[in-house]
Amino acid sequence: RRTPRTLSEDEVAALVAACERGRDRLLLAVLAGTGMRIGEALGLRHEDWDAAECQVRVVPRDNDNRARSKSPVPRTIPVPPALVRSYADYLHEEYGDVDSDYVFVNLWAGRVGSPLGYAAVYDLVRRLRARTGIDFDPHWLRHTYATRLLRAEVPVEVVSLLLGHASVNTTTTTYAHLSVADTRVALVRAGLLTQDAS
Repeated sequence: RRTPRTLSEDEVAALVAACERGRDRLLLAVLAGTGMRIGEALGLRHEDWDAAECQVRVVPRDNDNRARSKSPVPRTIPVPPALVRSYADYLHEEYGDVDSDYVFVNLWAGRVGSPLGYAAVYDLVRRLRARTGIDFDPHWLRHTYATRLLRAEVPVEVVSLLLGHASVNTTTTTYAHLSVADTRVALVRAGLLTQDAS
């Protein structure tokens, strides 16, 4: 199995900052802050956001834009208040009176209010690659999220649940790519090595 590609925190911040629209910034922030697959994010409805509890629900359902959730089981992902504020800002500054259940919709081209599709996302990815010089794919944000959690010692069972994996084995197999530096940090933390590598 190939090692999943990840992005640094600086790269994620640069990509979000390079977005010209609040909708696009929110989309990248959702992918980076929840580990959702792109199809899950494109299928989000307003009812899936629980601002008071700072959480977002991923619900498998048929979507007009053909976006899909790979996992058949619904899941709830806790999110930071900053992400809820970004969602609220997007609704206030760009979404306005658009009549749609979908969170991510066409606002400036095509049929306004129709759910954003995969092609529009990959257009955005191409533009962001050109603007930032960062080679990335939306799925890398999912890998980055999972890797960050595992490096922060979040139990693999919790990471698996947050990602919507059918089995903890999927998570373990996919993210068994800890580097030598990660291994060294774990051994230092356990008192089995000293910090000085020399």
